[in-house]
Amino acid sequence: MIKIANAPCSWGVLEFDLGGKAAGFEQVLDEIRETGYEGSELGDWGFMPAVPSELKHELDKRKLAMVGAFVPVFLKDRSKHAAGAELAVKTARLMADAGYPEAFIVLADDNGSVPERTLNAGRVSAKIGLTSEEWQIFAEGANFVAAKVKAETGLRTVFHHHCAGYVETPSEVDQLMALTDPALVGLVLDMGHFQFGGGDPLAALKKHQARIWHIHFKDCHPEIAAKSALEGWDYFQSVGNGVFCELGKGGVNFPAIVEELTRQNYSGWIVVEQDVLPGMGNPKVCAQKNREYIKSLGL
Repeated sequence: MIKIANAPCSWGVLEFDLGGKAAGFEQVLDEIRETGYEGSELGDWGFMPAVPSELKHELDKRKLAMVGAFVPVFLKDRSKHAAGAELAVKTARLMADAGYPEAFIVLADDNGSVPERTLNAGRVSAKIGLTSEEWQIFAEGANFVAAKVKAETGLRTVFHHHCAGYVETPSEVDQLMALTDPALVGLVLDMGHFQFGGGDPLAALKKHQARIWHIHFKDCHPEIAAKSALEGWDYFQSVGNGVFCELGKGGVNFPAIVEELTRQNYSGWIVVEQDVLPGMGNPKVCAQKNREYIKSLGL
């Protein structure tokens, strides 16, 4: 049975060091529950309580589950792998000890840290991609982190392709899947990031079915994406201008995606993520509209 969650990033709680004030965890969890979701992701380390019993208490009193935690690691640099694995294990242990052994570590590149990838998000070329040697190091790092997490906590790891990182385009996703261990590293397919990165999420859902262990529902507004390319916006300008719009208002074919998920007998979580900058918009209203849209699709 598919269950629907939301995430702190929909309230402007992002991994980037940005200005503006985002909501606190109590408000985020309250509003996730009030708008009809069954679970949440953790947000950055320190956003929610880091003591397992306290985290479980906050979730239980709202009848929410913890479904995963985003952990960015600069995998291109082998010297960063050990510290990245340490953070991932610490995060996974918190979720496991709080009683969520099915939650995922959502591993990602250290997105937004490389200027040329950040500037060209949504329109990157192979010229600013990884070399063959760098790909090997990157994949080695992903395997290393996932192996540590699994050995020390029992939790599984999914990789999050992401605009403004080194795994954004369909070919980059294909390359990472080819180079990583399918027993260790799954894929979280983020519909909005995949579309903004130049791909067809429905095609990816079919192509990578065996590796997709987790799903993010995010939409991508084609006109805003086109304007981003025309105006030369960087990733943060694109987000601030609403490239990740409310579900059903962009170019992602969610009815066909839900049909395909049903055909595949997908039974995991779908996490709604409508990335906004801190203080941007009205997250609770958007969360409600996104939940109503998903209900209209039968979920």
